[in-house]
Amino acid sequence: MTIRVAVIGALGRMGQAVCAAVSAAPDMELVARLDVGDDVASLAGRADVAVDFTVPAATESNVLALIDAGVHAVVGTTGWTAEALERVRARLDGSATSVLIAPNFALSAVLAMVFASRAAPLFESAEVIELHHPEKVDAPSGTAVHTARAIAAARREAGLGDMPDATTKQLDGARGAVVDGVHVHSIRLRGLVAHEEVVFGNPGEQLTIRTDSFDRSSFMPGVLLAVRRVPGIPGLTVGLDALIEL
Repeated sequence: MTIRVAVIGALGRMGQAVCAAVSAAPDMELVARLDVGDDVASLAGRADVAVDFTVPAATESNVLALIDAGVHAVVGTTGWTAEALERVRARLDGSATSVLIAPNFALSAVLAMVFASRAAPLFESAEVIELHHPEKVDAPSGTAVHTARAIAAARREAGLGDMPDATTKQLDGARGAVVDGVHVHSIRLRGLVAHEEVVFGNPGEQLTIRTDSFDRSSFMPGVLLAVRRVPGIPGLTVGLDALIEL
């Protein structure tokens, strides 16, 4: 069975890469390329799955329109808040449509996030550093936020308290953002694509987990996996790790 796929944000760099990957996939047909000003509701009956790589200001309304149109959604746009995710869950209630939102589709990044959550209870300290190209509009990245929240959740489940930090004086932002008690640092430099380091510390030892995407092609296997699997996963799924057996 051929999966009819639409790409929203098709003129962007990620959108163009997704269009090429879908067109090359033997079990998929690219049926629509949408961008700013195009009507997402027009995909009703035309597409089975839509892939959204747009901007944070547009992605929620796109997803809600896709749910109303009965089109499954695979979303790579970051910047989602807990409140926005709850609105998507509420719209999906009673619907046969499925939505998968992933902060990162690179398989190395997915594994790094999983490994970080498993390492978190074993270390006294943890911080996240994410590095991206200077055109990225959100900071910290969705991947870094997702990673920090997973670390924090694993620490809470293990009954761990706050991480040690004696800082009492600092320039604004010197210690980065704080996501659920985990410090997250953002770097924006020309020449980068998408990179993340998670650094763990114990007395006398350090563990660094790092993932690097050097080209947008690294995201395509994960995107295609999500397109194939999302129709069979009810409701809202956050994170590609739900589709990978680890």
